[in-house]
Amino acid sequence: MVLDSLLSARALMGLSLAFHIVFATIGIGLPLLLLIAEGIALRTGDRMYRDMAKRWGRVAALLFAVGAVSGTALSFEFGLLWPRWMEFAGGVIGFPFALEGFAFFIEAIFLSLYIYGWDRLSPRAHWLCAIPIVLCSAASAFFVISVNGWMNQPAGFTVANGKVVSVDPFAVIFNPAMPYEVIHGTLAAYVAMGFAVAGVYAVAMLRGDHSVYNRKALTLGLAVAAVFTVIQIVSGDASARFLAHNQPEKFAAMEAQFETERGATLRIGGFPDPTTRTTPYAIEIPKLASLLTFFDPNAEVRGLNSFPPDEIPDPRLVHYPFQVMVGIGSFLLLVAAWFWATVWRRRAVRPGRPLLLAIVAAAPLGFVALEAGWLVTEFGRQPWIIYRVMRVSEGATPQQGVSLLLAVFLLVYVILTVGLVVLLLRERSRPVDKTARRTEGPSAA
Repeated sequence: MVLDSLLSARALMGLSLAFHIVFATIGIGLPLLLLIAEGIALRTGDRMYRDMAKRWGRVAALLFAVGAVSGTALSFEFGLLWPRWMEFAGGVIGFPFALEGFAFFIEAIFLSLYIYGWDRLSPRAHWLCAIPIVLCSAASAFFVISVNGWMNQPAGFTVANGKVVSVDPFAVIFNPAMPYEVIHGTLAAYVAMGFAVAGVYAVAMLRGDHSVYNRKALTLGLAVAAVFTVIQIVSGDASARFLAHNQPEKFAAMEAQFETERGATLRIGGFPDPTTRTTPYAIEIPKLASLLTFFDPNAEVRGLNSFPPDEIPDPRLVHYPFQVMVGIGSFLLLVAAWFWATVWRRRAVRPGRPLLLAIVAAAPLGFVALEAGWLVTEFGRQPWIIYRVMRVSEGATPQQGVSLLLAVFLLVYVILTVGLVVLLLRERSRPVDKTARRTEGPSAA
């Protein structure tokens, strides 16, 4: 069965973004770990942290290259799949995308200096090269996410006769949704990368390698993860309140809130049913949704029934990923707290097998939560591609044959993934410096 052009365009864009988000996340989070590890090495003279940074730097370069390929594919897809949207919005979002390009190229320059400058630059100069990488990767995230924020809360432009006639580029970038989306999205990258790095070394420790190197790398990953997980949860709470005021239909879909209600119930889990307008099997806590959102247990929360039926998202596509994101965030916080409580109690980094298994389980979940959050953002805006300005169906290409393009890109992504896994496994097989493999005796196990 051949998919229609709109469904194919959405499927291909979704596939491409889901693939690219993983590498964008690593590109944001891993440089921070490089900066911290090499900074510790520079300050303390501990060569193990230098070895970490050197190994992680090679991985960063490899993943940066794959991310550049997937990002280039996305730039073509904007024009191929969404020409009407680009025709309308291109002059509005072109400026932040251009700035993102500058940030990307500066990051590439300093990443090259970082990778090839280990034996050519002084230790301090080499460490300083990591700072622009961290800043430029965060800047790239800022400009791209600000465009998504603009799509959710469009601002800074004037329309006449269906065309954009004037643009305030700074109002576009600093749209109302930008602070919430940028902070939440960037923090998510640091959380995901911290747990991912910790998970790699937790696997090694489960296999019996309790070397000092592995324990230090595990601790560094979980230190970054713990700090940013706490801040991330706070930012998520602020983002939800922003949506309740500015995109109430998205908020209602997230909470599976069908009826407008004072003292609204918070629903955990459940299966929203648009036909019966109920959410069976949900754990319901009376008045908590109103209290958390408006700091008033009797505040009114709008339900999906208060909006035109053709202007609301499908709650099943929003509520489920929202619950996944919140559930994973809670689990990650628990794992981080468990680890640091264990370190504090034992006065040493000696996690037991159950804790190591929990860290391994958490390793991919930061990325899953990030993807789920992206689904909430995009499905929650439906049916709009630009909120209350242009519908998705109005922005897509009318051309046929997109399903063939979908199959081609799917094949490309499979090839890229297989090749990447092979290269990462080859990198993993490289021996670490012998000093980093030394253990502290039987107690290390």
